[in-house]
Amino acid sequence: LGAVVIDGSQTDTADNNGTDTSFRIVERDEWGAQPASRPLIKMKLPVSYVIIGRSQGTPSHYCTTQSECATKVRATQAWYLENNFDDIGYSFFVGGDGLAYVGRNWDYVGRHACWYYNDKSIGISFIGKFTSVVPSKLQIRAAQKIIELGVKDGKITPDYKLLDQQVWDAGDNLYNEIIKWPHYSCEDGPDDCKSKCPKTVHFTHHPSRRISHTARTDHTGPIENSRLIDRG
Repeated sequence: LGAVVIDGSQTDTADNNGTDTSFRIVERDEWGAQPASRPLIKMKLPVSYVIIGRSQGTPSHYCTTQSECATKVRATQAWYLENNFDDIGYSFFVGGDGLAYVGRNWDYVGRHACWYYNDKSIGISFIGKFTSVVPSKLQIRAAQKIIELGVKDGKITPDYKLLDQQVWDAGDNLYNEIIKWPHYSCEDGPDDCKSKCPKTVHFTHHPSRRISHTARTDHTGPIENSRLIDRG
């Protein structure tokens, strides 16, 4: 059985039939990450939430090769840095190539949700826009393997809740997929993190929605409400 070592753990590269599915984690230096602009906040582990998001853009934002996916992750990080975040927002990204790309990783608080959830969750972003594209089986498996690894290594609690980061409906193919996963949940957070149940939880923006620099200049910034997401 092939394996790669990640943070002292092994992730297999074969399914139950012995077929190589080439799952592995692409570290930051491999996809060409820029350094964080400021020190990141350490995460208190294990976390009790996993939040699924999308690096959406246009349908062409979907990627099927490591070269394409790495380019899109670099572009996503560039957007975050240009908009005064300390680093890329999500903990991990998964591409249509079946690989997982390290964002902030397990040990640092992300900026993938509103303030209430950021220090309680690992954020996994699917690269692509899924109104016209269906996430590949390899992409789905990569996200599920990240969650499995997190539970196994004590980064995620075994009874974690799986939340969707945006408001979607039956027209979103990723939403239609993850509502079938174990642990999928929908809940109301505090007043400024209210969900849109029973569809899904609405947290924040995506990089495709530009944020005005004139609204806030500190580490908190407006989305629809200035308290929804803190910069960092």
